[in-house]
Amino acid sequence: MRRIAAAIRYLLLGVLVLIIGLASPVIYVETMCRGDATPAPSAPLVDKIRPEIRTLLTYPEWHIVHAYDDYAAVIGTDDPHAFGFLRAIAGYWSSLCTLTRKSADLGMIDGATRQLVHVIGVSFTFEMMMKAAYEETLGRATAWVRGPERSALDVLSAQQAAAYAIFLQQVPWYRYDFRADARALSRASGGGLRDTERALALGLEHRTRAAYADLMARAVAATGQDDLTLQMVVAGLPAARLRATSGVTVLRQTGAGIVVETPRYRALTLILMDWASSGADFADIAGNDQIMFTALSDRPQAQGALLSMARQGHGDWRHLFLLRVEDLADRLRGLRAEGLQLEHIHDY
Repeated sequence: MRRIAAAIRYLLLGVLVLIIGLASPVIYVETMCRGDATPAPSAPLVDKIRPEIRTLLTYPEWHIVHAYDDYAAVIGTDDPHAFGFLRAIAGYWSSLCTLTRKSADLGMIDGATRQLVHVIGVSFTFEMMMKAAYEETLGRATAWVRGPERSALDVLSAQQAAAYAIFLQQVPWYRYDFRADARALSRASGGGLRDTERALALGLEHRTRAAYADLMARAVAATGQDDLTLQMVVAGLPAARLRATSGVTVLRQTGAGIVVETPRYRALTLILMDWASSGADFADIAGNDQIMFTALSDRPQAQGALLSMARQGHGDWRHLFLLRVEDLADRLRGLRAEGLQLEHIHDY
């Protein structure tokens, strides 16, 4: 009985330490990352308005997307234990702290957004910690036994990770077919120790994600999905050119330009870059006059960046920029001259 009681105490202590560990970054951000500024007034030119502050606070979600892309890049040529799981976690919370401070310039963070960035941050932290604990122990051991030559499932799991990273750029994670990946691993297994371990470990991970995704899909269905489009005012291009872009609806002509409705997320980045390259200018996006974008370079710093960080597996750096919407098109047209490559324009 004493041994059972001791085991229970150790278990409860471990749970307590885990809870404190997961809660600590949330408490830090909430207490130490507050800004002090008064947002400038704005005059929206469109009907559908999104909170301007969210151009900054969409980045934490995209940090997770980028982390999966980094992970795919690393395991494309190396084993999972080579990925810096703790670096990915630290990058999430440090960027959230910086952007939370800066958000005071744009407005007050609403409760739903604040809750979202913390919930996904805690979930991401827990997932990365669990993956690190496994890949640094049993995963590393089977890779050592396997030797330098990668197994069939090492190759397949890297391909799956890359496909998942691309999927996340436009579609919510809970729509991904994790069960199909688990089945594919089982079918492709060569039967050796490494393949057997990969099929069991990654198969369990995929099926757990699938179960969680089912819960998330039902929750989203019950509460309603976020709007998948936004409105903006575009000048410098004829209506026919704008209308010819897939997913775009021309709404009306105004003195500042043409009001259109466009898709959001990755599709929006491609549309804005295409239009800017063709000579367009932007007067208003979702009722806002400031917007953030990320760009890549081979330099650790970029002039005017809010934040810069190294990308794992890519050998380059990501930079975050906040600027006025009316300056966006000119900046996009000049990125190449600055030695920058556009990565993503963060809507709201």
